[in-house]
Amino acid sequence: MSLRSLIPIVVLLAACGDPQSSHEEKRPTADLRIAFNVYTNTPEDNYEVFVMDLDGANRKNISNTPGVEWVYAAYGDRLLFLSDRDTCHRCYFLYEMDADGNNVRRISDHRMQDSWMGSRFNGAEFIVDPKGINDTAFFRLDTSGKVLDTLYHGLAYANDPCFSPDGNQVVFRGANAKFKQDQGYYDELYIINTDGTGRRQLTHYPANDTTAEWWAYHAGPPQWVPLSNRISYCSKRKGNLSIFIIKPDGTDEQQLTPDGFDEDWHAWSSDGNWLVYSGTPVVSDEDRPVFDIFLMDMRTKHVKQITTDTLSEQAPVFVRAPVGTRPGAYP
Repeated sequence: MSLRSLIPIVVLLAACGDPQSSHEEKRPTADLRIAFNVYTNTPEDNYEVFVMDLDGANRKNISNTPGVEWVYAAYGDRLLFLSDRDTCHRCYFLYEMDADGNNVRRISDHRMQDSWMGSRFNGAEFIVDPKGINDTAFFRLDTSGKVLDTLYHGLAYANDPCFSPDGNQVVFRGANAKFKQDQGYYDELYIINTDGTGRRQLTHYPANDTTAEWWAYHAGPPQWVPLSNRISYCSKRKGNLSIFIIKPDGTDEQQLTPDGFDEDWHAWSSDGNWLVYSGTPVVSDEDRPVFDIFLMDMRTKHVKQITTDTLSEQAPVFVRAPVGTRPGAYP
């Protein structure tokens, strides 16, 4: 949350799969909201899903359920989230709801890993990471929760699958050891064809960088940059988390966000002009960081902090306001 972030705590209209309609491409910020996750109650381990406008106005808790609710993806005005409601603590199942928190629906009865996910074919299919005997594979689901296919990745550990924009490939985070505590565990990005062929490693953590603790990301959850032949991810290097981009062939790696600040989970607007992410000043291992939501204009590199309170707010995604609640003017 991912909840991986509790050791200690350390987004997506088009980032993992489907491009948006031509109307949305022409006016990419029209009717957009930001959905994000808020850690609200430490003793009860309570996470809620909030939404707000791009300027932070009209903030609202749309999940309002005890336990863990964590949004991982969006398509149109629908949010895909994991929840342990109606089950055991941190036993996650896949749900959807609209951007106002209405029309909540459980998609699948398969228990899920704590993992990002992607969609393709106009939101008709999802790729997810199931938990249990199928830990060595990803599931491709339809909107009814039916398993359409099983994608075996061939690694001891894999998580956070994301469809390419054309839906023919999946980029994911993987490792040759199953657990982070295991010797030889280094998470890197891999890419594979949807038929299970052609797996190859994209990222290679710098051998001379020893600043990433055992629990920290060498390569974090990937997102596909819309309208660009690039994949973005976070990585802890030189003592802090930053967001990087890389080509699908593993070349031309670049750092997007500056050092001296931790920036991690993120999402892209459908035209690639806006990057929303969670970030926090770098703190000591003894302190619990408080994350806020930031919005970067990729054309000017101007960054605006959207949230400023004492709650920890993370992993934002862009989502469309439901029809009937959208403003009449474009930003």
